[in-house]
Amino acid sequence: MRKFEYMVLDVPAGGFWGGKVNFDELTHKLNELGNLGWEVTTTTDTNTFDGASRGVLIILKREIR
Repeated sequence: MRKFEYMVLDVPAGGFWGGKVNFDELTHKLNELGNLGWEVTTTTDTNTFDGASRGVLIILKREIR
């Protein structure tokens, strides 16, 4: 049976009331993790109020060998 380990990556959005995620930094980080065998399984934003976003949670997995 295949076994997996999981990681939760908390990506903050800039700005006092929430803001934008730095896509260049996020792309670089995801590429680094992908090279280590991590795969994104799902993402969700963390809303605060009135549609503002505190950031994004990204759940990744990789097979344990």
